Formats: sequence, C-alpha cells, structure tokens
Amino acid sequence: MSQFRARPPAVPTVLLDDAVVRITRWDFEPGADTGHHVHGLGYVVVPMTDCQFMLEEAGGSRRVDIAKGAAYRREAGVEHNVVNAGSEPMSFIEIEYKQS
Repeated sequence: MSQFRARPPAVPTVLLDDAVVRITRWDFEPGADTGHHVHGLGYVVVPMTDCQFMLEEAGGSRRVDIAKGAAYRREAGVEHNVVNAGSEPMSFIEIEYKQS
C-alpha cells in the first residue's frame, strides 16, 4: 500500500467506546475520504450536516445525498470508501452496536 494519499483523510473523533457501542464523529473537508474499510459491526449514521456522499464500492461508485438528521442503519460487513463529494465540509455521527 502506498504511503501517499490522493485525498485528504476524514477526521474521526471517538466520543464513546464501551461494552455496548462505539460512537464516532466523522468530519470531512470537501474531497476527504475515510479510506477503504469493512464494517465489522452493524451501525447507525446520523448526519450532522447535509451530506453528499460518494460511496466507492466493489461494484463501482455511487452518489448518495442525505439530509442533516436523516439517520440510517446498515448491517455488519459493508465494505466501502466514503468520500465527501460536496463543496462544503460535512460531518456525521456513526454509532456501532456491539450487542444485538
């Protein structure tokens, strides 16, 4: 893997990590990304701003716009890179649940 990045990294801030959940705030400048990753836990995302996602997945890229406060949930195993495709900073809270 190259040490060089074409995009600035998104900034994760862990707000809580206990036996039940891990809550992380993600902040993205325009063009920033999370880097490719696989979710080992189910999770909920709550946008803190209007978000213009580009999701880079195995089958290609897709654009998803999510309004501030419009929460959604995904199961463990999701594999992608999340990119801020907008022209403004964006942020969301990710809540990973460790117990079913």
